[in-house]
Amino acid sequence: MDTTTKQDTFETINPSTEKPIASYTYMTDSEVENKIKQSHDAFLDWRFESFEKRAEVIKAIGKALQDHKETLASLMTDEMGKLYSQSEQEVDTCTAICEYCATHAATELQDETRELTLGGKGIITHSPIGIIYGIQPWNYPSYQVIRYTIANLMAGNSVLLKHASNVTGTAKKLEDIFKSAGLPEGLFTVLVIGHEQSDAIINNKLVRGVTLTGSPKAGKIIGEKAASALKKSVLELGSNDAYIVLEDADIELAVEQSVKGRIYNNGETCIAAKRFIVVDAVYDNFKKAFVKAMSELKLGDPKDENTDLGPMARKDLREKLHEQLTESVNKGATILCGGKPDSGSGYFYPATVLEDVKPGQPAYDDELFGPIASLIKAKDGEDAMRIANDSRFGLGGGIFSKDVDKATQLAKKHFDTGMVFINSFGLADPKMPFGGVKDSGFGREHGGFGMKEFVNVKSVMISDPQ
Repeated sequence: MDTTTKQDTFETINPSTEKPIASYTYMTDSEVENKIKQSHDAFLDWRFESFEKRAEVIKAIGKALQDHKETLASLMTDEMGKLYSQSEQEVDTCTAICEYCATHAATELQDETRELTLGGKGIITHSPIGIIYGIQPWNYPSYQVIRYTIANLMAGNSVLLKHASNVTGTAKKLEDIFKSAGLPEGLFTVLVIGHEQSDAIINNKLVRGVTLTGSPKAGKIIGEKAASALKKSVLELGSNDAYIVLEDADIELAVEQSVKGRIYNNGETCIAAKRFIVVDAVYDNFKKAFVKAMSELKLGDPKDENTDLGPMARKDLREKLHEQLTESVNKGATILCGGKPDSGSGYFYPATVLEDVKPGQPAYDDELFGPIASLIKAKDGEDAMRIANDSRFGLGGGIFSKDVDKATQLAKKHFDTGMVFINSFGLADPKMPFGGVKDSGFGREHGGFGMKEFVNVKSVMISDPQ
């Protein structure tokens, strides 16, 4: 069937109740073409706006996010099941990103002057390049969008968004918020489209950059398509982050932060703590306290303030997670708590701890995108670091130790990841670069780095008059 006339619809589902929230219709090809053209036209004007003018609009977006905080947070919780309190925190993070980019873009992207080797002056400038196309996941429905959108708007680009279908309501709400804040028409556009239409967008000559947050499998596909079209891409992919507990760690702190790191956002976070590598000297103490804390977490309605853990975002995601657990157990892992999907309505899965986790098991090798923790015993600190780096992933990780200087040196020199957190579980900070290595992708966002990913670093060389 010709997609120019095809009008397929789909529903978003509340993962807590399994009941429909809303129905949406995919755009036709002609509608998508018009949106791309409008985005390009908007860019042609926006690229010449001053940093001061752009910052004014971006700060207004930050304020509008706060004005709509309750509605947006409630919608995110309804669509993907995160705790309402964490949805509110997500909105606050989005506002912080707006403030940081608006405040620092002029400095990060300012011209640089150099003396030329043979005389004369060189100017390095950062010019916006055009439309940046973002393909984003459901786990942080607002943050994932804001993270790449605001940086690129401040750089002078325009933005297209293909969001995960199960959070379409959040995508449309963000579009409304941007408009209410005074962002000119066409600079931020939500595309409700399918995969074939997405491929056509990557190949569209007006689209100049592609950014994806998703799985390594999706990253390989999108990265290949972008490279084939000779377009720059940024890929923020999955991970299996290791948190090391050394002999001199504060065990109470390590347990508290490890529990938070594993179940925050219902465990559905690329940078979540997933493998807990504990040295032999403190393994039993950590294990006892960690399993107790995980087993006592309350599963339930994410809008109930007494709930510790909400549902997984979709039925198929819960099924995949349980398949990974079952395979791991069949290959020798032991369940210390949890491990059985909830039988009532909603896609609930209890906080779970696995022991005897070894190479060859999904719990060791792969990303478990849900509240399952892999507990691994190491001989000592050196062995713990070896195990931590024994992964095809490299997004984040952590170290628990009272010797902060030693932990810092381990993080700087030995941890093969893009981010390391010491004595805490960490999420994104607008002031610090975010991204990974190996199968966790490439490119950086935040900390000024995201504003430089999709600009033309242009050399202007001026000879001395003779």
